[in-house]
Amino acid sequence: MALVVAWLGGCALAPGLSIGKGVQKTSQSTPSSAGVSREGEAVSDQAPPGALLTITPELISQQRTLRKAELGADVKSLFAEAKPYGIGPGDVINIVVWNHPELVLAPAGSNLTTDASGLASVGNGYNVSPEGLIQFPLLGTFKIAGLTENKAREEITRRLAKFLQDPQVTLRVQAYRAGRIYVDGEVRTPGLQAINDIPMTLPEAISRAGGLTPTADRATVAVTRKGTTTMINMPQLSTLGVNPSSILLTSGDLLRVGSRDDTKVYVMGEVTRPMTLPLRNGRLTLNEALGEAGGVNATSGNPRQIYVVRSRNGDSATVADASGTATSTTPEIYHLDASSPTAYALSEGFELKSRDVVFVDPVPLVLWNRVVSLILPSAQVANVTRDATK
Repeated sequence: MALVVAWLGGCALAPGLSIGKGVQKTSQSTPSSAGVSREGEAVSDQAPPGALLTITPELISQQRTLRKAELGADVKSLFAEAKPYGIGPGDVINIVVWNHPELVLAPAGSNLTTDASGLASVGNGYNVSPEGLIQFPLLGTFKIAGLTENKAREEITRRLAKFLQDPQVTLRVQAYRAGRIYVDGEVRTPGLQAINDIPMTLPEAISRAGGLTPTADRATVAVTRKGTTTMINMPQLSTLGVNPSSILLTSGDLLRVGSRDDTKVYVMGEVTRPMTLPLRNGRLTLNEALGEAGGVNATSGNPRQIYVVRSRNGDSATVADASGTATSTTPEIYHLDASSPTAYALSEGFELKSRDVVFVDPVPLVLWNRVVSLILPSAQVANVTRDATK
């Protein structure tokens, strides 16, 4: 009997998760190494010092202020004005000197089509060497890399004028092979894309890769350039009135479109339907998450104890752990008292982040019933055993 009484007195032995009691005591009492508060109550899940934050209008206003109202310098560094295509090493150039068939490399009537991808086989043409040079009859070897088609035509015309009277030259890039980017992630046809005379803007690269898949997350578009990755939030660009075409990709860039499956929020505890929810273009409010989960369970959920647990991993903010050592991995715990319907207005303004855990504590009576459900089968076994030994 003494064992049963002790068991009933220890809420920490109740099955299921519960963080409400431990978190409440954190900001009001000093935990000891034994995990007991100064009031002498056991703390079932002690929150780290300084981690508990109450969701208030002031907190939401502060978060809105901290939210980037303008683009970061890393994103702005990707902005550039499109320039005419400059011929580069690896390109294949088709040059025709009219009325001088002896100078035409490709046979008349050959099918010379521009190879936009730069990966397919091409016909006859002048290959630009790794040093940016081509070799042309009468002119020998000279540098052409870095010139636009018009500038290259003017240069060849000028050089031929020393040998021919009023030469008429046509020049165009037959295959673009000098620059490529790689598109990966949630696009329909990932792979290499050659940079051609059409500027390789961010929307252009996505379009050439077949567009976005249904599971693509437009808020997690990553551009990696020279080992540095920049995250781009395309809906944010639209909100700020910035044309995504302002972002110009260059040769060697890696473009990756993230998946909504990688940016999930977990709704757990005493809700109608515990579930995982993807962020919608990088945004999801606490109210929306609770609504998708069917709200707080009317019979077992405690609306006074709604929590959002957020990992600090990757953040620069630090707090002191139980030993007083600063750490950046201590989670933040946000608390919402939704006992009043007006409190849900606060939850509508509180935006969740990827990997957040929304947890609703059970009411005390539910914890009691769960403890009793563990004790009663044990008591019945004890009675049967006692009766059998008589």
